[in-house]
Amino acid sequence: MISRTRIKWIKSLEMRKYRLQEKAFVAEGPKLVGELLPYSTPLYIAATKDWLDANRHLLRAVKEVDEVSQTELERASLLRTPQSVLAVMPIHERRLDISSLQKKLVIALDSVQDPGNLGTILRIADWFGIHEVLCSEGTADVYNPKCVQSCMGALARVKVFYCNLPEVLGQVEMPVFGTFLDGTDIYKEELSQQGIIVMGNEGNGISQPVAKLVNRRLYVPNYPKGSLTTESLNVAVATGIVCAEFRRR
Repeated sequence: MISRTRIKWIKSLEMRKYRLQEKAFVAEGPKLVGELLPYSTPLYIAATKDWLDANRHLLRAVKEVDEVSQTELERASLLRTPQSVLAVMPIHERRLDISSLQKKLVIALDSVQDPGNLGTILRIADWFGIHEVLCSEGTADVYNPKCVQSCMGALARVKVFYCNLPEVLGQVEMPVFGTFLDGTDIYKEELSQQGIIVMGNEGNGISQPVAKLVNRRLYVPNYPKGSLTTESLNVAVATGIVCAEFRRR
């Protein structure tokens, strides 16, 4: 059974200020929680009997566990349709070591606002073996419930660092790629397996302070070239296309 106090605590974590205060976030559903369990010990779990019976071997280190009915889970959940298990996970603080980025392919996000886009980009990074993502201070919170759910467990493997993006880009000694309408056709440009790929804000693209530090400007052309099409690509879709082209080389 889950207490009212516990439910209130879980619900509070929907807000960023309480996530920062508690250093915790909520993950829900058997797939997502199952992805996170090997990498981090939950602070608390609420789950149905069936889920607990199947996963007790993974919960030996978890001190706070409640067996709940589906109705109780629905009262505590941040989702419209909760599934079997809810976990409150710790937020681990990370410090960026710029030297550790050298000789890697890294994604940098310049004020990506939509948590769903951020989560999808983390999932893309995970798929293409990109293990570090830099986020400007204006980028959505990676622990927002919408982001957590949409990244499908990528948080377990992809390290996310919030930073002063222009300052970091000014210190790296590697190519800095960015997508622009006046860039070079990505399918004709020489690409490397190390560097930073900058993706910009949904409405405004890459900001001017960051754009000044991009030394390899790319463009994803529409097809057929010169035809009348939609104005632009969703930032997560564009990230997927760009990462696929980098890895294809």
